[in-house]
Amino acid sequence: MLAEKQDKKYYQKKKSFLYKGKLIDLSEPLVMGVLNITPDSFYDGGRFNSVDTAIQQAAKMLDEGATIIDIGAFSTRPGADEIDETEELKRLMPVVTEIRASFPDAILSIDTFRSAVAEKVVEKHGDCIINDISGGTLDRRMFETISRLKVPYILMHIQGTPRNMQQNPTYKNVTKDVIKQLSEGVYRLHEMGVSDVIIDAGFGFGKTLAHNYELFNQLDTFRLFELPVLVGVSRKSMIYKLLKITPEESLNGTTVLNTLALQAGADILRVHDVKPAMEAVKIFNQLKRFAS
Repeated sequence: MLAEKQDKKYYQKKKSFLYKGKLIDLSEPLVMGVLNITPDSFYDGGRFNSVDTAIQQAAKMLDEGATIIDIGAFSTRPGADEIDETEELKRLMPVVTEIRASFPDAILSIDTFRSAVAEKVVEKHGDCIINDISGGTLDRRMFETISRLKVPYILMHIQGTPRNMQQNPTYKNVTKDVIKQLSEGVYRLHEMGVSDVIIDAGFGFGKTLAHNYELFNQLDTFRLFELPVLVGVSRKSMIYKLLKITPEESLNGTTVLNTLALQAGADILRVHDVKPAMEAVKIFNQLKRFAS
């Protein structure tokens, strides 16, 4: 288990991860663009589920400043239809192939909780970040697979499964409970020789509106991991339900939370809208320069 230090000046947060033999610098925050190649994601489902539209969207996000493209073929919104491993790979492989060929310098992330999917994509296309929304809880072979593949891994918190996660989620203390589960995952991964772990608190995954904001308000607590922190709140229900609007109307709220996340120490912003996120990062970086 990770012990919380009392004085933040002693934190030596990891500011890089290894990708395809190169260190990726996190001294300034990066933006990860979301590419959902699904018919039923909560915001952009069906818009990019052909190879041509996926490539066009990837090009747009990279042109706007995204460093990482996160490709997901399994919708994890509450109540979404489940697909099997074969269908997930059928959706993923052609898109990953074309993006790798068209944008060889782009950092690719594969949004999957299945170890077999992670393994097959990496074996065919080379190193990718594996973004596991379940933090290893939905596939007990995931940690061993990541250890063998030696690729960066995003360890996210979830309570339950995508199908039932919003059915009365309960915590004694949401921040402490999330940190405890993530701490156990980090410990196991490090014991297995996995050095490049990125932390994600899992906003919206098994959490009520109140849980999400309590957790977000204590986001700087996640510095105790001394690992890169990813924040993904883009157009989520914690924004549009609070403001009584739709996901389509939630860009302004997303930008507000992204800016606050940067102030709390986020290293990667996972977003649907790259240009506004890049603008937030640039303003944050400028303010940080004057503060130093």
